[in-house]
Amino acid sequence: MKKFEHPIALESFAMIDREIGPHTLNAQEYAIARRIIHSTADFEFKDLLWFSPTAIESGINALHQQYPIITDVSMVHMGIRNLVTQTFNNPLWVAVEAVPEAEPGKTRTETGMLQLARQFPKGIFAIGNAPTALLALCEEIEQGRVQPTLVIGAPVGFVSVVESKSRLAQLAVPQIIVKGRKGGSPVAAAIVNALIHL
Repeated sequence: MKKFEHPIALESFAMIDREIGPHTLNAQEYAIARRIIHSTADFEFKDLLWFSPTAIESGINALHQQYPIITDVSMVHMGIRNLVTQTFNNPLWVAVEAVPEAEPGKTRTETGMLQLARQFPKGIFAIGNAPTALLALCEEIEQGRVQPTLVIGAPVGFVSVVESKSRLAQLAVPQIIVKGRKGGSPVAAAIVNALIHL
């Protein structure tokens, strides 16, 4: 799918290849890391990514089978929409836009994630902003109500961020995690887009 790469992007990738230094990523993992670094200009991500054994294969298969992609916030959706519609055309859903208001004691993103997870239990979930959404998804997985084909756990920030990623890491579902406090919508979008290119 190289036809989607802009010449400036290709030049940027070449610069990343020259500057990346030592790493332990395999070819597919590196393709994902490189696209994240391209989006963030932060080489630290090469050491922050964790892949479960079947994550990449499961994600690629789910894209081919047009499983729905559920994002936590609109920014992740905007970052993947063009490439998704040009390739596999998977249905796209945004948790924060799925409900008119939050349930009592929950955030709106968390409320929307619960609704969409139950509606699409085998979807691809890309979370780049809201740890509350990731925690809600983990709860659904733990209760056996949801079995995602892939979870991208990349919320960013301080409150509940590390905890949500640690909880996901304990679950037996295909997953790609950005360890620590870093992450963000551009990172989650970059992971989805990298899987599409793969």
